[in-house]
Amino acid sequence: MAFEKITEKPSLYNDLEKKTVADILEEINTEDHKIADAVQDILPSITEFVDKALPRIAKGGRLFYLGAGTSGRLGVLDASEIPPTFGMPPTVIIGLIAGGDTALRNPVEKAEDDYEAGWNELLGKKISQNDAVIGIAASGTTPYVIGALQHARENGILTGCITSNPGAPITEVCEVPMVTIVGPEYVTGSSRMKSGTAQKMVLNMISTALMIKLGRVKGNKMVNMQLTNKKLVDRGTRMLVDELNIPYEHAQELLLRYGSAKKAIDAYNKQNK
Repeated sequence: MAFEKITEKPSLYNDLEKKTVADILEEINTEDHKIADAVQDILPSITEFVDKALPRIAKGGRLFYLGAGTSGRLGVLDASEIPPTFGMPPTVIIGLIAGGDTALRNPVEKAEDDYEAGWNELLGKKISQNDAVIGIAASGTTPYVIGALQHARENGILTGCITSNPGAPITEVCEVPMVTIVGPEYVTGSSRMKSGTAQKMVLNMISTALMIKLGRVKGNKMVNMQLTNKKLVDRGTRMLVDELNIPYEHAQELLLRYGSAKKAIDAYNKQNK
């Protein structure tokens, strides 16, 4: 497929500064409606990646996200939400961003242009064929990401990418391209908008599907979530009330004793066989 840099095409709207706030928001919302359809179009590709990554992670492998700028931040965000949501250690899904943690808040000059940096970071994490890598780049041209994917694939590691440009260089160096064609951005070239939202949606799908299939969800509940605040303790307690049909106070005592809804449920069922 010929490379067409859709992310840099002119916006479908003009004279934005002359519009009312209501008009601006209406038009952004109109464009945002296109995102879910673009993600739906690539569900087979997302499924393929998850199906290939799942047995690796189930055997102790890891999933790495790599990106620069907004793409890198979204990868780090998704990875950072896995431990509190699903009770998994932070070493299972790992987000890497060009320029390191400084780049989470501030741009790091030329960090994304280093073709070898991403792969060197993966080597520092002792990456192996048991692992999987997703490169995230709306443009599909980021050297930091492309270099890491190229080396990873050459070393027999499962690779995928999330981009908004069909035929982009990033799609040529990975095994499973996931291309969300969301069209030109409302503000020309501002891929933090539709492209970024699409990336977040795909990352949510991948990590959530993996965690469900790894047994970190029961029914539809986050039974392995970390109990880090009163809201989550209350949520976990209500899970036990619903699951075990016991009083709230008893449920909370069990939850706090065992540290997670799943452990509390298992212990209760074992004691009451």
